[in-house]
Amino acid sequence: MNDFYEFNIAKEILLSLEKLGYKNPTEVQKKVVPLVLKNKDIIVESQTGSGKTAAFAIPICERVEIENSNPQALILTPTRELAVQIKEDISNIGRFKKVRCTAIFGKQIFSSQVRELKQRIHVVVGTPGRTLDHIERGTINLSGINYLVIDEADEMLNMGFIDQVKNIINKLPPKRVTMLFSATMSEKIQILCHEYMKDPEVINIKAEKPITEKIKDYYYIVEGKDKFDLLKKIIYTENPDSAMIFCNTRNSVETLFSILRDKGFSCVSIHGGMLQQDRLNVIKSFSRGEFTFLVATDIAARGIDIANVTHVINYDLPFEKESYVHRIGRTGRGENNGKAISFVTPNQCRFLNEIEEYIERTINKAQLPELRDIEVGKNLFNERLKNKPKLKKEKSFELNKNILKIYINAGKKKKIRNVDIVGTISNINGVESEDIGIIDIQDNLSYIDILNGKGSLVIEALREKTMKGKKIRCERAER
Repeated sequence: MNDFYEFNIAKEILLSLEKLGYKNPTEVQKKVVPLVLKNKDIIVESQTGSGKTAAFAIPICERVEIENSNPQALILTPTRELAVQIKEDISNIGRFKKVRCTAIFGKQIFSSQVRELKQRIHVVVGTPGRTLDHIERGTINLSGINYLVIDEADEMLNMGFIDQVKNIINKLPPKRVTMLFSATMSEKIQILCHEYMKDPEVINIKAEKPITEKIKDYYYIVEGKDKFDLLKKIIYTENPDSAMIFCNTRNSVETLFSILRDKGFSCVSIHGGMLQQDRLNVIKSFSRGEFTFLVATDIAARGIDIANVTHVINYDLPFEKESYVHRIGRTGRGENNGKAISFVTPNQCRFLNEIEEYIERTINKAQLPELRDIEVGKNLFNERLKNKPKLKKEKSFELNKNILKIYINAGKKKKIRNVDIVGTISNINGVESEDIGIIDIQDNLSYIDILNGKGSLVIEALREKTMKGKKIRCERAER
């Protein structure tokens, strides 16, 4: 299967995939999508970067009944950042079909999530703790859940979420499709599958290219006090376009970030002690290419898909062997190659050997850069700093190009319904109901996606229109 058309899915989803730049299905998508469309339970062992989000998002968007206001799919994921990323991916794939998806997670205002869940929501993506909180408070309706996805199951186990996941599963309708995705399959995960899945199909996706072909990884032996000096040398000689630098603790992240920033390096930082919105903003700005370096704890090592990261630097060797694989997996994604560089202190050599045993290969030891190469690289690096960074286009750029989000100053308190908005807008000359995308009706205002480049026409026309006999104000909304 070399074409998404062969899945026999809706033209609206095919259009979204085309505009998102999906060309041919990946191996995991070829195997997963047909099985889910046949309502089969599946267990998928697949490495990061294999395209698994789209593998479950495509069939879920295909099977969702748009007129049904209750959630029909629940996706559980271990981290907030991953929840937001999956929500955006599903929203993009389902954009033209008008699939509405929301993300619920901790450190976000609970009441705003309740308001969102009262809207027409087809897919809910959540972290286990916050999802269970909504279930126990009765603020989420699970009666119509037809699809359950447990994503990054091994990380759920590592983070101690498995009991919460089990509690959630026990609240779901027994007649459903269950999908579990994991990079590794431990005995506990296999027990979970046996307990909650019906005759699941097991899919093991081998990497199309071994990691050694896509990512060149090597290490330096360095004393702790000399790490920053070595980091500068590496930066000058490698001259990375986009690099993630991993530390083991939030204090280490803050210290290294402050030093880099004070010395004029283009950088941001992320760790678990930050406010959630600040974390999301950091990921977005780094993804867009506004900064060259992201200094991070392992919170950024799992599941976050940032395009074109050319280098990963383990400033601190990770505490866990598995973390090494997830960290270096932030580079060399898709068709790209990457480099991973680790700093190893003399007393960590034994643990380095354990990592090598775990990944079943030898990591090459690197020689310190020559002084001449450092000076040449430093000059090139400083020259580049004089130019403004070239921002990357978001992967949804083409998708959103002809979509304009507008808002009107009328909502539930004025008894506005979907049918009122659709009726008013589709009566505008040159506009049809197919030009109206997702509608979000709140208490005092409503947001509407206008498709096919008709946004300006709708805004202009609505200034002369009434809705339920009252004049309305209409403006362009910020995304």
